[in-house]
Amino acid sequence: MTDYHEIWTFLSTSSLFWLAVTLAAYAIAQRFYKFTNWNSLANPVAVAILIVILLITATGTSYKTYFDGAQFIHFLLGPTTVALAVPLYDLRVQLAKNWLPIVLGLFSGSIVAIVSAVLIAGALGASPETMISLAPKSVTTPIAM
Repeated sequence: MTDYHEIWTFLSTSSLFWLAVTLAAYAIAQRFYKFTNWNSLANPVAVAILIVILLITATGTSYKTYFDGAQFIHFLLGPTTVALAVPLYDLRVQLAKNWLPIVLGLFSGSIVAIVSAVLIAGALGASPETMISLAPKSVTTPIAM
């Protein structure tokens, strides 16, 4: 039994292990998404997050230990977001034709993000200062998109 414990202790603190877990969870979630015939409720990002959360909770791994491995994916998020500019530029004519639904979607997404963050924080007992600080932070993703 101690051999398994020693192996797990080594693996669970390895950055490479948690990076592999994150990538494997996404691969599994992607297959599940395809299996469900691309049902939006089986979004591969959400399913992968759920898999990782369940795994780190079940193993008692701290978020810091997990993030030490996942930081490489986090680091690549910025360049990936910038890389989205190329397909957006290619679709600029279609985007210009559909400006009203795009603006309405961004506006409603921003409002929902602000309201839901503030309401959830309030329901969880956050201070008024914390709730106020969450409002502008919650709007940055829709605006960035």
